[in-house]
Amino acid sequence: MNKTEWLDTLQTERAQWDALLAQMDEARMTQPGAAGEWSVKDVIAHVTWFEREMVGVLRARALVGSDLWNLPHDERNAVIYEQNRDRALSEVLAEARAVFDQLLAGMQSLAEEDLHDPRRFAEMPADWVPWQVIAGNCYEHYRQHTPGLCDWMALYAT
Repeated sequence: MNKTEWLDTLQTERAQWDALLAQMDEARMTQPGAAGEWSVKDVIAHVTWFEREMVGVLRARALVGSDLWNLPHDERNAVIYEQNRDRALSEVLAEARAVFDQLLAGMQSLAEEDLHDPRRFAEMPADWVPWQVIAGNCYEHYRQHTPGLCDWMALYAT
């Protein structure tokens, strides 16, 4: 994938994610049960955590990040949930927008070679492809959560 395609995919997927979220009012976004016990707000905070981690990778040009990466997947997600569950929806939404803008700017600053060469990121394993690592923590993450949110929304459709 080249940089233009990657950026187009990121922006298209984000627009679709935002359109999905825009279908819900504040009460629905904070109602538990959208993803297990999580509300939509919790899912947004979860996705934002992963995007923020990628912003750090882009800024440092290194595989850096939270110690939570050392935890098994489910434990890491549980900690992220606990850290965010009592935050106000407005705060979570504002952070999601700001972090996405930082992610987009970071991706725009990369050279084409940066997307494909793990040696351009300190500590990145040689068999990793940078664009795939970043995609897995942003637009592919939207894709993972979208079906569940759509199903949950359908349960309450009139």
